[in-house]
Amino acid sequence: MTALITGASGGLGEEFARLFANDGYNLILVARRKEKLNELKTELESSHKICVHVFEKDLSKEDAATGLFSLVQSQNLSVDVLVNNAGFGDWGFFAESNLEKQNQMIHLNILTLTELTRLFLPQMIEQKSGRILNVASIASFMPGAKMSVYYASKAFVRSFSEALSVEVKNSGVTVTALCPGPVSTDFWNTADAKKSSIFKNLIFADSKFVARYGYKKLMKGKVLALPGFSTKLFAFLTKILSRRFVRNLVYKIQK
Repeated sequence: MTALITGASGGLGEEFARLFANDGYNLILVARRKEKLNELKTELESSHKICVHVFEKDLSKEDAATGLFSLVQSQNLSVDVLVNNAGFGDWGFFAESNLEKQNQMIHLNILTLTELTRLFLPQMIEQKSGRILNVASIASFMPGAKMSVYYASKAFVRSFSEALSVEVKNSGVTVTALCPGPVSTDFWNTADAKKSSIFKNLIFADSKFVARYGYKKLMKGKVLALPGFSTKLFAFLTKILSRRFVRNLVYKIQK
């Protein structure tokens, strides 16, 4: 069995790699930081009897998904589990944002995830077995001023995952959307969000806990995975509170 994990050089991606390795999965690890990937490859291959393939790839670039798929095909690798973990955010007012960075975010968070799913899903359906984990966010349940594009991109991921889970029902394939709250990873440095008041207002979850929770729900075939009581509560409140209240509350939390 082989699991392909994007964004595997750190954070949740690295933790997912360890979890799959512990269960004897061979791995295909994808990220921009080849040195980190090779370190992880050496560690996991030496501590587990598995094979780890490393692909250095910037998945925010044009045709990155098809390029990765071709690399996997060229090495005659079969993907049993696809973990679409790669993604990033950006903090600040949209009107003052870097447009190129917003476009790269949309490409990575939405287009690459969609393309990789489309490319690997048919084989899973054909073999009547497979699992897909798309890393969304609690942000997918609400609009997020000062991180507007990121929140919108995660709303796409959750909606897409939920719809796809119905389409593949009874096919042997499952689709899970992991929707954590803030997690202690390098995400916040990439998002330039250190000035955000979110650090004062919210408690950050441990990446190991979130990864273990997502892995458990993936293996059980659950559609939505919301780790932690506060995450579940926040998702529930977005359903019963007015949209006006929710959007203004989120802005106050992270302005």
